[in-house]
Amino acid sequence: MSAQRNPGGVERILRLFTDIRAGEAGTALLLTANVFLLICAYSLLKVLREPLILAGGGAEVKSYSSAGQALLLLAAVPLYGMLASRFPRRRLINTVTAFFLACLVAFFVLARLQAPVGVVFYIWLGIFNVMVIAQFWSFANDLYTSDEGKRLFPIVAFGQSAGAVLGAYLAGKAIDWVGLYPIFLIAAVLLVLGTVITNVVDTRERRRTEASRSVTESTALSPASTREVRLESGEFRIADLQAEMVKSETAPAEPRPPDSAPREKEGAVGRGNAFKLVFASRYLVLIAFMILVLNWVNSTGEYILSRTVIRAATDHAAALFTTQEASDQMKKVFIGKFYSSYQLGVNVLGLVFQLFFVSRILKWFGVRVAVMVLPAIALFGYGCLAFFPILSVVRWVKTGENATDYSLQNTVRQVLFLPTTREQKYKAKQAVDSFFVRAGDVFSAGLVFVGSQLLALKPSGFAMVNVALVAVWLLLAFWTGRENAKVSAATAA
Repeated sequence: MSAQRNPGGVERILRLFTDIRAGEAGTALLLTANVFLLICAYSLLKVLREPLILAGGGAEVKSYSSAGQALLLLAAVPLYGMLASRFPRRRLINTVTAFFLACLVAFFVLARLQAPVGVVFYIWLGIFNVMVIAQFWSFANDLYTSDEGKRLFPIVAFGQSAGAVLGAYLAGKAIDWVGLYPIFLIAAVLLVLGTVITNVVDTRERRRTEASRSVTESTALSPASTREVRLESGEFRIADLQAEMVKSETAPAEPRPPDSAPREKEGAVGRGNAFKLVFASRYLVLIAFMILVLNWVNSTGEYILSRTVIRAATDHAAALFTTQEASDQMKKVFIGKFYSSYQLGVNVLGLVFQLFFVSRILKWFGVRVAVMVLPAIALFGYGCLAFFPILSVVRWVKTGENATDYSLQNTVRQVLFLPTTREQKYKAKQAVDSFFVRAGDVFSAGLVFVGSQLLALKPSGFAMVNVALVAVWLLLAFWTGRENAKVSAATAA
């Protein structure tokens, strides 16, 4: 076992960033490469999004895309849950990825035939982004105990941050190198490589954690969605976490015997609907609505930023040029340069946070504090914007918010699912990370419409609304952290 080995050179280097132990570097780095490839593929596909949506129906349809994605996810998430109840995790991941690969090939062919795929691709890409990444993190959650995940997820999540940075750079070069439509096929190749890594990791970790289990009881053949929970001892156990949480509040945890006795297969397989699973658990409900409000606040903040940038660009161009044509061109240049610099700042700061702060915050302060860091930053930031809605303030508020979201908050969001059952990891997590994320976008779009069209709110007014939303977010984060402690105690045998 890893505890009997001395750390290698790679592990000694990784210890600069997190508490990694002997024998853990291999799988952690493979998972890091896996999510890196997925995010690079998504970044490349975003290059195609704007030209295809403009050709397929105009900029107006972008306002309705989030609502369309949310409606489709109402069907897609239960379908994914059905597959998770039937397929082992490797087959589940391979099947879902094969579907998205087939879609990419179809988009390539249709685009070459000049078919109007813009609207469909725009909505598809939003669903692809949330479902594939959620599936990756469900798989990563399935591999580790809570203690292992808290230590190793900061390294794995670095691949997601690095993929966003390099993917954005490659996306800017891709069209010049290969043209527009071959990017579909490049993204498909990256997905295939990521799937190969997933299969390698699945085999590697099954040997490490399930050597004592029969093949029929292991993750090689049993469905991905079962009511098993991974104990801190590394053993698997059929669990009712709600009952365990109540027990953990009234009595100390008792040692549990190894999972050596045969279990009833049908009793172990989780057949629940993904959304029912969420609403059946107080813990999952808190996570879901915390994510919804988080995305609502963040999307509204992006609107505040965009509106402030446009106004600054208009004032800047008007001061330099008198003709409308020259003024419009200068506005585009100003906006382009601003967002280029802004995104670079967000990505670099996010990478620094991920490497040097995330693991230490989790280790020193725990999940209960880590989950409240981002809403605390947002409360301070939007409080400042309510009184000083100028571009320099908006920029640094959003830089701090997004950099923390992409690093610490992203890692904490994955850690929250570590003590849940396999059914909740594969089904409920898909619902939370896809539907509830997009629902936050829909609520933000509704707020923007009402605020701008009916109430004539200025950016400072939207900032004040966000302050109220962040207050709700802080309460949800506090309750989520408290429930996480209870659920974690139930699996700490």
